[in-house]
Amino acid sequence: MVGMTWTQGELDALRRAYAAGTLRVSYDGRSVEYGSAADLLSRIRTIEREMAGNTSSKLPMAGFAGFRRGER
Repeated sequence: MVGMTWTQGELDALRRAYAAGTLRVSYDGRSVEYGSAADLLSRIRTIEREMAGNTSSKLPMAGFAGFRRGER
């Protein structure tokens, strides 16, 4: 599901369901039932990665420059 926009509310609902040991998640008038806890956890991790990727592009990037003055 590349390119989907997730909300924090969806992620929170998934986390609550996982913590409660249930496989049915309801949010925004929708309800989804996952086949296993592993499926639910996989969805949580996918959303976390995508959300982290979306915010990391807004952070400034820094690095170290290296140089040499010739051979020794």
